[in-house]
Amino acid sequence: MKGPGPLYLIAAATLAAAAYVWWTNSQATPADMTGDGTETDTGATGGFFTGILDSMNSGFQNAFSDPASALANSNVQAFLRMVRVGEGTSGANGYTTLFGGGQFSDMSKHPDVRVPFGSTYSTAAGAYQINYPTWLDIQAALSLPDFSAASQDIAACWLIKRAGALADVENGAVDSAISKCNKVWASLPGAPYGQPTRTLAQAETDFASYGGVQTDA
Repeated sequence: MKGPGPLYLIAAATLAAAAYVWWTNSQATPADMTGDGTETDTGATGGFFTGILDSMNSGFQNAFSDPASALANSNVQAFLRMVRVGEGTSGANGYTTLFGGGQFSDMSKHPDVRVPFGSTYSTAAGAYQINYPTWLDIQAALSLPDFSAASQDIAACWLIKRAGALADVENGAVDSAISKCNKVWASLPGAPYGQPTRTLAQAETDFASYGGVQTDA
């Protein structure tokens, strides 16, 4: 009996990869909510097949993007700087900044310092204000050796990838990337956490000022 042709196999593999990306994106959790005890699942909504079709557009390419290699992309560099502006870590000490503005010095590991915030606390730290539980997810995926600036940059790219937005960022689709990453960083436009956010116009301006070239304005 003749087996399936190569086009059939390619289509099946594409669909399977897109389904995996959609499922991965649906498991995403925020990186800097104000209190580790308040984190909730922020997975994608909508039907299974709708999610797959969305993933076919950008998530399929995103599945094969390497976070470390992505750092060479000028749009990725600009997007990361844009995030840091919103997170209040764009200064010289951004990579050693705790939630609330305090500093830590040991970059051999995530500091895991619980900073009080209202009735709860946050362990968010570094240039991208990554909380400790999220850092454990990143460590399990990437085995980063420390919490250095280089490791933090790679971790941020991994978070963008997990949100299904790395291909968007690389291609300059900033508005699309923001809409996917605003559950990761609470300062991004449209973030649902009730915290102060940048406007979309401000974010676009920041992206451009750091050398990013936007394609979906």
